[in-house]
Amino acid sequence: MTGGNLFAALPGASLCEEMVNALVDVPGLRIERIVSTGQATPPGEWYQGARDEWVALLAGAARLRFEDEARERTLTPGDWLRIPAHARHRVEWTDPARPTVWLAVHFDPSP
Repeated sequence: MTGGNLFAALPGASLCEEMVNALVDVPGLRIERIVSTGQATPPGEWYQGARDEWVALLAGAARLRFEDEARERTLTPGDWLRIPAHARHRVEWTDPARPTVWLAVHFDPSP
């Protein structure tokens, strides 16, 4: 049995890159805690995962953009999204003043 606290060991200062901790990584499923401190997707780049993703914002704030949507989505604590496999999306902004904590669940898409 394993366990922990999603808010433990948060960085006290800005990170050069997001902190990604795998909490569960088994065939067909990966659960991650991601901590952002002002990071965003580089200009012109898009994420496009091979798996579906369910993501929840637990602390901080962020703005996401989906290629097929005209406007950004602002996320605050408690907001969640299910992102289908291959949906092009990007992180436009994360709060640089405090850690933004995400819980991301990556899983194989339904047949």
